[in-house]
Amino acid sequence: MTDLNKLTIASARDALRKGDVSSAELTDAYLGAIEGAGVLNAFVHNTPEVAKAQAAAADARIKSGDAPDMCGIPLGIKDLFCTKGVNSQAASGILEGFKPEYESTVTTQLFDAGAVMLGKLNMDEFAMGSSNETSVYGDAVNPWKVGDEKLTPGGSSGGSASAVAADLCLGATGTDTGGSIRQPAAFTGITGIKPTYGRVSRWGVVAFASSLDQAGPMTKDVRDSAIMLEAMCGHDPKDSTSADLAVPNFEAALTGDIKGKVIGIPKEYRMDGMPSEIEKLWEDGTAMLRDEGAVVRDITLPHTKYALPAYYVIAPAEASSNLARYDGVRFGRRAKLSAGDGITEMYEKTRAEGFGPEVQRRVMVGTYVLSAGFYDAYYNRARKVRALIKQDFDTVFADGVDAILTPATPSAAFGLGTMKDADPIQMYLNDVFTVTVNLAGLPGISVPAGLDANGLPLGLQLIGRPWEEGDLLNVAYALEQSAGFVAKPQKWW
Repeated sequence: MTDLNKLTIASARDALRKGDVSSAELTDAYLGAIEGAGVLNAFVHNTPEVAKAQAAAADARIKSGDAPDMCGIPLGIKDLFCTKGVNSQAASGILEGFKPEYESTVTTQLFDAGAVMLGKLNMDEFAMGSSNETSVYGDAVNPWKVGDEKLTPGGSSGGSASAVAADLCLGATGTDTGGSIRQPAAFTGITGIKPTYGRVSRWGVVAFASSLDQAGPMTKDVRDSAIMLEAMCGHDPKDSTSADLAVPNFEAALTGDIKGKVIGIPKEYRMDGMPSEIEKLWEDGTAMLRDEGAVVRDITLPHTKYALPAYYVIAPAEASSNLARYDGVRFGRRAKLSAGDGITEMYEKTRAEGFGPEVQRRVMVGTYVLSAGFYDAYYNRARKVRALIKQDFDTVFADGVDAILTPATPSAAFGLGTMKDADPIQMYLNDVFTVTVNLAGLPGISVPAGLDANGLPLGLQLIGRPWEEGDLLNVAYALEQSAGFVAKPQKWW
C-alpha cells in the first residue's frame, strides 16, 4: 500500500485485518513523517523503540485473530498523560525529567487494545492556554499556513491537533478543560470530541481543574473519533468521578439518519462583532442539518454571558490547589539553593523557575479567589453561576432538544505571537463558545465545516445530552457528510 499516512483509523484497521499492511509498516511510515516535520514541533518526546515493540506485538495479535479495533494503530499521546518510563512533563519546566512509574488509565486501555505510541505531543503548560505558546518545549505550529506567517494550532492540545492534521499519526489523545480539544480541532480542520464528564477516566492525567478536565480523542473524522473514544472509555475505580456505565458501540451509532432530531440554535451565542464568516458558517450548518431531516429550533441559554468569567474563577481556583503539589521535594525540578535558604525559599525558587508566566498568573488568580474575604464574592458566586448554566441546558434538553449547534471558535487560527503582548483576556475569549460545555459537564464535538477567505479551516460545535455520545456522534456524522470537508493543508514543512 502507498500513502500510508493518508489512511484513517477505520481504513487502517480494515487494511490491517485484511493483511494489506502491517502495523510495523504503518509505524515506520509515521515515524518517518515525524522525523521530517520537526518545524511543526508537534512531537516533543519520540518513542520509536516503544512504538516498534508495540507494533510487533500488534501484528502478532492480528495474526492470531485477537484484534480490537485500535490494534496496530499508531497514535500520539498528549504530554499531560502519564506514560510509564517516558517523560510526562505537562510541557512544564517544573516536571523536567519526570518519568512516571505508572501508566494513565486512558493510555493503559489504548495499549491494552493494541494501539501504538509514537511519542508525546506538545501542549500548553499544564493545559493552560489557547495557542500552545506557553509550552516549555516552544510553540507548536499549525500545518495550515497563510503566506509566510506561522499560525497557532490552538491550545492546549495544539501538538495533538497539529500532528493529526499533518498526518504524523492516525489519532491523538487530547484533554479539554474549557475547549482544549474542540478549539484546536477547529483551527486545524480535524474532529475532536470532549465526552461527558466522568465518561473517561482522569486517573494518571496531570490535573489542571479537576471538576472540568476530560480526556478525548482527536482524529481525522467522526468515525475515527467514535472508534477511538470507545477504547478510551470505561469505569475506573481509581477515579472517584468515573461513571459506572456500559460503553456503547459508538461506531454502530453512525447511521447518518437524523430525521426528526431537534437541533437547538441558542440566541446567546450570537455575539456582538462576530465575524461574518463565522455567522455564515453557522447558518450553513443549520441549513445542512435541516436538509438532513432535522428540526431546527431557536432556544435560549440565558446564563451564557456569565460562563467565561465563571470559568476563569473556577478553573484557576482548582489549578491553585492542584499545582500546590509541585514543591521541588517529591518529583520534578528542584531549584538550586543558597546557603541559609530554608524550605520556604526552596518552594519559592522552585516554583518561580519551574512555572511559566501564564501558569503563575492563573495560580495567583486562583489563590486570590479562594482567600479569606474573597471566597464568597468570587468562588462561591462562580459555582452558583455554574449551576445556573447547567440548569439552562437541562431545561432545553428536557424540552425535547437532542443537540445544540454553535460555532466552535470566534475566528480561524491566528498568527503565532500576535496575542503575546495583548491583554490576556483577548486570548481567553477564544474559549467563549466552548467553556459552557465543561461547566455543565456535557459532551461536545467540533467538526470541520468550511474554509475562511484565507483558506483556513473553520469548525462547528455540536453539544449533546449527557451520556449520549452515540447520538451526538451520529448528528456530527450527518453534518460531516453534508459539509463534505476534505481540504488538507498544503505541505510546506
